[in-house]
Amino acid sequence: MGGRPIERVLAARIEPGVSPGRRPGRQPEEVLVEEPLELRVDGVLVATTMRTPGHDFELAAGWALAEGLLGPVESAAPITDIRYCATGSAVDTGFNTVSVTTSGAGPVGTPRLGTVSSSCGVCGAEAVSALVDRLPPLPADSTVRSGTLLGGSAAVSGRQDLFAATGGSHAAAMLDVDGQVIVVREDIGRHNAADKAVGHLLLDGRLPVVGSTMWISGRASFEMVQKAWSARCAALVSVSAPSALAIATAERAGLVLAGFSRSGRTTVYAGLDRVVG
Repeated sequence: MGGRPIERVLAARIEPGVSPGRRPGRQPEEVLVEEPLELRVDGVLVATTMRTPGHDFELAAGWALAEGLLGPVESAAPITDIRYCATGSAVDTGFNTVSVTTSGAGPVGTPRLGTVSSSCGVCGAEAVSALVDRLPPLPADSTVRSGTLLGGSAAVSGRQDLFAATGGSHAAAMLDVDGQVIVVREDIGRHNAADKAVGHLLLDGRLPVVGSTMWISGRASFEMVQKAWSARCAALVSVSAPSALAIATAERAGLVLAGFSRSGRTTVYAGLDRVVG
Protein backbone atom coordinates (compact mmCIF):
# COMPACT_ATOMS: atom_id res chain seq x y z
CA MET A 1 0.00 0.00 0.00
CA GLY A 2 1.14 3.57 -0.52
CA GLY A 3 2.72 5.45 -3.39
CA ARG A 4 4.72 3.97 -6.20
CA PRO A 5 8.52 3.88 -5.79
CA ILE A 6 9.27 4.57 -9.46
CA GLU A 7 8.11 7.33 -11.79
CA ARG A 8 8.60 7.57 -15.54
CA VAL A 9 9.92 10.85 -16.95
CA LEU A 10 11.26 12.10 -20.27
CA ALA A 11 14.96 12.84 -20.57
CA ALA A 12 17.44 13.52 -23.37
CA ARG A 13 20.84 11.87 -23.51
CA ILE A 14 23.80 13.94 -24.74
CA GLU A 15 26.93 12.15 -25.97
CA PRO A 16 30.27 13.56 -27.10
CA GLY A 17 30.73 13.99 -30.83
CA VAL A 18 27.00 14.02 -31.61
CA SER A 19 25.82 17.31 -33.08
CA PRO A 20 22.61 18.87 -31.75
CA GLY A 21 20.80 18.09 -34.98
CA ARG A 22 21.60 14.40 -34.68
CA ARG A 23 20.76 13.99 -31.03
CA PRO A 24 17.76 11.78 -30.30
CA GLY A 25 14.72 13.37 -28.73
CA ARG A 26 13.66 12.88 -25.16
CA GLN A 27 13.08 9.26 -24.21
CA PRO A 28 11.30 7.66 -21.25
CA GLU A 29 13.47 7.08 -18.19
CA GLU A 30 12.55 5.53 -14.85
CA VAL A 31 13.56 7.51 -11.77
CA LEU A 32 13.20 6.88 -8.06
CA VAL A 33 10.43 8.68 -6.17
CA GLU A 34 11.32 10.79 -3.13
CA GLU A 35 8.48 11.96 -0.87
CA PRO A 36 8.13 13.11 2.75
CA LEU A 37 6.85 10.72 5.40
CA GLU A 38 5.61 11.94 8.77
CA LEU A 39 6.32 9.54 11.61
CA ARG A 40 4.10 9.63 14.69
CA VAL A 41 4.63 7.50 17.78
CA ASP A 42 1.79 7.32 20.30
CA GLY A 43 0.25 10.42 18.79
CA VAL A 44 3.43 12.51 18.86
CA LEU A 45 5.05 13.74 15.65
CA VAL A 46 8.65 12.57 16.03
CA ALA A 47 10.13 13.08 12.56
CA THR A 48 9.58 13.82 8.92
CA THR A 49 11.86 11.86 6.63
CA MET A 50 12.36 11.96 2.88
CA ARG A 51 11.97 8.43 1.58
CA THR A 52 11.01 6.28 -1.38
CA PRO A 53 7.44 5.01 -0.87
CA GLY A 54 7.13 1.34 0.01
CA HIS A 55 7.49 -0.67 3.22
CA ASP A 56 6.60 2.47 5.18
CA PHE A 57 5.44 0.55 8.26
CA GLU A 58 8.79 -1.22 8.41
CA LEU A 59 10.58 2.11 8.08
CA ALA A 60 8.60 3.59 10.97
CA ALA A 61 9.20 0.59 13.21
CA GLY A 62 12.91 0.39 12.44
CA TRP A 63 13.38 4.11 12.93
CA ALA A 64 11.59 4.09 16.29
CA LEU A 65 13.78 1.23 17.49
CA ALA A 66 17.01 2.94 16.40
CA GLU A 67 15.99 6.20 18.09
CA GLY A 68 15.31 4.48 21.41
CA LEU A 69 11.57 5.14 21.35
CA LEU A 70 10.80 1.47 21.97
CA GLY A 71 13.60 0.63 24.40
CA PRO A 72 16.24 -2.10 23.92
CA VAL A 73 15.31 -4.64 21.28
CA GLU A 74 15.38 -7.52 23.78
CA SER A 75 12.60 -5.83 25.80
CA ALA A 76 11.18 -3.37 23.30
CA ALA A 77 7.74 -1.92 23.93
CA PRO A 78 5.36 -3.90 21.70
CA ILE A 79 3.93 -2.11 18.69
CA THR A 80 0.21 -2.67 19.13
CA ASP A 81 -0.90 -0.88 15.96
CA ILE A 82 0.67 0.72 12.93
CA ARG A 83 -1.25 2.39 10.14
CA TYR A 84 -1.38 5.26 7.70
CA CYS A 85 -2.82 8.52 9.04
CA ALA A 86 -4.47 7.85 12.39
CA THR A 87 -7.00 10.60 11.71
CA GLY A 88 -8.61 11.24 8.36
CA SER A 89 -8.11 9.44 5.09
CA ALA A 90 -4.79 7.93 4.11
CA VAL A 91 -5.66 8.67 0.50
CA ASP A 92 -6.06 12.37 1.33
CA THR A 93 -2.56 12.48 2.84
CA GLY A 94 -1.01 10.53 -0.02
CA PHE A 95 -0.02 7.71 2.32
CA ASN A 96 2.62 10.06 3.71
CA THR A 97 1.83 9.83 7.44
CA VAL A 98 2.43 6.68 9.49
CA SER A 99 1.15 6.39 13.06
CA VAL A 100 2.76 3.87 15.42
CA THR A 101 0.98 2.90 18.64
CA THR A 102 2.93 1.12 21.37
CA SER A 103 2.05 -0.43 24.69
CA GLY A 104 3.44 2.70 26.31
CA ALA A 105 6.15 0.74 28.09
CA GLY A 106 9.02 2.24 26.13
CA PRO A 107 11.15 5.20 27.22
CA VAL A 108 10.43 8.73 26.13
CA GLY A 109 12.73 9.39 23.20
CA THR A 110 14.04 12.62 21.76
CA PRO A 111 11.87 13.66 18.81
CA ARG A 112 13.72 14.90 15.76
CA LEU A 113 12.90 18.50 15.00
CA GLY A 114 12.63 19.32 11.33
CA THR A 115 13.14 17.08 8.36
CA VAL A 116 15.43 14.07 8.20
CA SER A 117 17.01 14.15 4.75
CA SER A 118 17.46 10.99 2.71
CA SER A 119 21.24 11.19 3.11
CA CYS A 120 21.80 12.44 6.66
CA GLY A 121 19.20 11.33 9.15
CA VAL A 122 21.41 11.88 12.20
CA CYS A 123 21.31 15.69 12.09
CA GLY A 124 20.40 17.06 15.52
CA ALA A 125 20.57 13.69 17.27
CA GLU A 126 22.29 13.01 20.57
CA ALA A 127 26.04 12.39 20.51
CA VAL A 128 27.78 9.08 20.99
CA SER A 129 27.69 9.38 24.78
CA ALA A 130 23.90 9.33 24.76
CA LEU A 131 23.92 6.23 22.57
CA VAL A 132 26.36 4.46 24.88
CA ASP A 133 24.17 5.34 27.87
CA ARG A 134 21.11 3.57 26.47
CA LEU A 135 22.63 0.63 24.57
CA PRO A 136 24.70 -2.05 26.32
CA PRO A 137 27.76 -3.37 24.47
CA LEU A 138 27.35 -6.53 22.46
CA PRO A 139 28.19 -9.76 24.34
CA ALA A 140 31.84 -10.77 24.41
CA ASP A 141 31.01 -13.91 22.44
CA SER A 142 29.35 -11.95 19.60
CA THR A 143 31.27 -12.93 16.45
CA VAL A 144 30.94 -12.91 12.68
CA ARG A 145 32.42 -15.23 10.09
CA SER A 146 34.95 -13.84 7.67
CA GLY A 147 32.99 -15.42 4.83
CA THR A 148 30.01 -13.22 5.68
CA LEU A 149 32.14 -10.08 5.47
CA LEU A 150 33.65 -11.19 2.16
CA GLY A 151 30.49 -12.55 0.58
CA GLY A 152 27.83 -10.06 1.64
CA SER A 153 27.91 -7.99 -1.54
CA ALA A 154 27.68 -11.07 -3.75
CA ALA A 155 24.80 -12.40 -1.66
CA VAL A 156 22.80 -9.19 -2.11
CA SER A 157 23.69 -8.76 -5.78
CA GLY A 158 20.71 -9.37 -8.03
CA ARG A 159 18.20 -8.55 -5.28
CA GLN A 160 18.13 -4.78 -5.87
CA ASP A 161 15.22 -4.31 -8.26
CA LEU A 162 14.86 -0.55 -7.77
CA PHE A 163 18.54 0.01 -8.47
CA ALA A 164 18.35 -2.15 -11.57
CA ALA A 165 15.46 -0.03 -12.86
CA THR A 166 16.71 3.43 -11.88
CA GLY A 167 20.32 3.32 -10.73
CA GLY A 168 19.24 5.62 -7.91
CA SER A 169 18.59 3.53 -4.81
CA HIS A 170 20.59 2.42 -1.81
CA ALA A 171 20.09 -1.03 -0.34
CA ALA A 172 20.37 -2.59 3.09
CA ALA A 173 20.21 -6.27 3.93
CA MET A 174 20.10 -8.38 7.04
CA LEU A 175 22.19 -11.56 6.86
CA ASP A 176 21.98 -14.50 9.24
CA VAL A 177 24.86 -16.13 11.10
CA ASP A 178 25.70 -18.19 7.99
CA GLY A 179 25.77 -15.14 5.74
CA GLN A 180 22.45 -15.98 4.08
CA VAL A 181 20.18 -13.09 3.13
CA ILE A 182 17.14 -12.70 5.38
CA VAL A 183 15.73 -9.52 3.86
CA VAL A 184 16.78 -6.78 1.42
CA ARG A 185 15.21 -3.33 1.31
CA GLU A 186 15.87 -0.37 -0.99
CA ASP A 187 15.33 3.37 -0.67
CA ILE A 188 16.72 6.65 -1.92
CA GLY A 189 18.39 6.97 1.49
CA ARG A 190 20.60 4.27 2.92
CA HIS A 191 19.39 4.99 6.46
CA ASN A 192 15.78 4.44 5.33
CA ALA A 193 16.75 1.17 3.66
CA ALA A 194 18.35 0.04 6.93
CA ASP A 195 15.27 1.02 8.94
CA LYS A 196 13.06 -0.93 6.54
CA ALA A 197 15.22 -4.05 6.80
CA VAL A 198 15.35 -3.91 10.60
CA GLY A 199 11.68 -2.97 10.84
CA HIS A 200 10.74 -6.00 8.75
CA LEU A 201 12.30 -8.32 11.32
CA LEU A 202 10.96 -6.32 14.26
CA LEU A 203 7.36 -6.43 13.05
CA ASP A 204 7.81 -10.13 12.29
CA GLY A 205 8.93 -10.78 15.87
CA ARG A 206 12.36 -12.02 14.78
CA LEU A 207 14.71 -9.55 16.47
CA PRO A 208 17.34 -9.91 17.68
CA VAL A 209 18.85 -12.40 15.24
CA VAL A 210 21.89 -13.89 16.94
CA GLY A 211 25.05 -13.38 14.91
CA SER A 212 23.33 -11.26 12.27
CA THR A 213 25.08 -8.81 9.95
CA MET A 214 23.73 -5.60 8.46
CA TRP A 215 24.99 -4.98 4.92
CA ILE A 216 24.65 -1.51 3.36
CA SER A 217 25.39 -0.17 -0.09
CA GLY A 218 26.56 3.27 1.06
CA ARG A 219 29.18 4.63 3.40
CA ALA A 220 29.23 3.54 7.03
CA SER A 221 28.36 6.60 9.10
CA PHE A 222 27.74 6.98 12.82
CA GLU A 223 24.03 6.65 12.16
CA MET A 224 24.42 3.30 10.41
CA VAL A 225 26.40 1.97 13.36
CA GLN A 226 23.59 3.22 15.61
CA LYS A 227 21.03 1.25 13.62
CA ALA A 228 23.09 -1.94 13.55
CA TRP A 229 23.85 -1.67 17.28
CA SER A 230 20.19 -1.01 18.14
CA ALA A 231 19.22 -4.16 16.23
CA ARG A 232 21.97 -6.09 18.11
CA CYS A 233 23.75 -7.04 14.90
CA ALA A 234 27.17 -8.62 15.28
CA ALA A 235 28.56 -6.72 12.31
CA LEU A 236 27.99 -3.82 9.94
CA VAL A 237 29.38 -4.28 6.44
CA SER A 238 29.60 -1.45 3.91
CA VAL A 239 30.70 -1.38 0.28
CA SER A 240 32.15 2.08 0.93
CA ALA A 241 34.20 3.88 3.57
CA PRO A 242 33.40 4.34 7.25
CA SER A 243 33.74 7.61 9.13
CA ALA A 244 36.09 8.07 12.08
CA LEU A 245 33.08 8.52 14.37
CA ALA A 246 31.51 5.31 13.06
CA ILE A 247 34.71 3.41 13.85
CA ALA A 248 34.93 4.85 17.36
CA THR A 249 31.27 4.05 18.03
CA ALA A 250 31.60 0.50 16.71
CA GLU A 251 34.54 -0.05 19.05
CA ARG A 252 32.42 1.12 22.00
CA ALA A 253 29.62 -1.21 20.91
CA GLY A 254 31.76 -4.28 20.35
CA LEU A 255 30.47 -4.27 16.76
CA VAL A 256 32.51 -5.56 13.84
CA LEU A 257 32.75 -2.78 11.26
CA ALA A 258 33.97 -3.57 7.75
CA GLY A 259 34.22 -1.27 4.74
CA PHE A 260 35.08 -1.48 1.06
CA SER A 261 33.49 -4.94 1.04
CA ARG A 262 33.32 -5.81 -2.63
CA SER A 263 34.97 -8.04 -5.21
CA GLY A 264 35.67 -10.65 -2.55
CA ARG A 265 37.70 -8.30 -0.35
CA THR A 266 37.03 -6.22 2.75
CA THR A 267 38.77 -4.01 5.30
CA VAL A 268 37.96 -4.43 8.99
CA TYR A 269 38.06 -1.17 10.97
CA ALA A 270 36.67 -2.33 14.32
CA GLY A 271 36.18 -5.64 16.09
CA LEU A 272 38.88 -7.65 14.30
CA ASP A 273 39.15 -9.96 17.32
CA ARG A 274 35.49 -10.90 16.81
CA VAL A 275 35.99 -12.11 13.22
CA VAL A 276 36.26 -15.90 13.05
CA GLY A 277 36.91 -18.42 10.31
